Amino acid sequence: MSDRKRKILQIVVDEYINTAVPVSSKSITEKHLTGVSSATVRNELASLEELGYLTQFHTSGGRVPSPQAYRFYIEELMQKSDLSASDLDYIRQTFSRRSNDVEHLIKDVAKVISELTDYTSVGIGPHDGEETIRSLALLYCGERRALLVIVTGERILRDSFIDIPEDMQKEDLEKASAVISKLFEGKSLSQAKEVETGVLEEFGQYRQVVDEVIDALKAYTAPREEDVVLSGADKIFNHPEYEDVENVKNFLSVISDKDKIAELIEGDEDEIQISVRIGSGEDAEVPGDCSVVTATYAAGGKNLGTYGVIGPIRMDYTKVISVLESVGKALEEIARNKKKEHSDKDE
Repeated sequence: MSDRKRKILQIVVDEYINTAVPVSSKSITEKHLTGVSSATVRNELASLEELGYLTQFHTSGGRVPSPQAYRFYIEELMQKSDLSASDLDYIRQTFSRRSNDVEHLIKDVAKVISELTDYTSVGIGPHDGEETIRSLALLYCGERRALLVIVTGERILRDSFIDIPEDMQKEDLEKASAVISKLFEGKSLSQAKEVETGVLEEFGQYRQVVDEVIDALKAYTAPREEDVVLSGADKIFNHPEYEDVENVKNFLSVISDKDKIAELIEGDEDEIQISVRIGSGEDAEVPGDCSVVTATYAAGGKNLGTYGVIGPIRMDYTKVISVLESVGKALEEIARNKKKEHSDKDE
């Protein structure tokens, strides 16, 4: 794409994000490219439309960005910007009040993100994927059932029954338990649930039991409904896209299902990682005229939670990403300070 096309596309996306009004060649030449003729800009707009970056609702009207344009904008054209000093102070002050209260901190993080972006936000607190398995045992219960007991460095997990083969007796299960325990000991819960298929194939007659154990591990580390925090659901009505009833229905179908929300935003990265998912065909899991921007936070190898923003495709991605990055840095600072406090006490 030529430099001029890139510049015009950037102008169209920025202008449309700010105004929600289709962008015309006249608007571009009067506000942004005063030295370029209107005819030249019209030709470039027509070319960008042919390439799939712009759409035009009426032949005499302006153009709006397509999902493809937003993706290109995010990856190639978007100019990062820092938050204002007042926004940064708001983040720090809000988090510092309850830095030791994980449940309320998750709610505070979601609220801060929603307030600063003017979109609906979602938070999933850190769950148990980082706990290390010290031992694992299967206790025979008869009738094709066994109780799975997992001992980690922090607790004992023993609320999961698994199915075993019909012909497996108590002695067979004890042998399987010893073999399977060696496979998982020393791994974190999140590592254990990702054991490679090639390794599993070595277990032959015990493969079904291993698969059941892995399913149980996935259940332990999956976010529960009560772990999902939603903030600012009413903010959709601040955006003109949601004057359309179908868009409202699509949005509500997402936020009313916490399992669906968790699937949309959950991440497992070891460092701050921001991802953008765009609906309207770009991503089949994201419904309708929605985009989802997510960030997974971690510090010192420990997961600090995953947070997301759900809003229209015409989203202020620059602001949203800046907020998510700043929140991540604030959470890292809290984690470092808490670690330092613990080390000072130990000394």
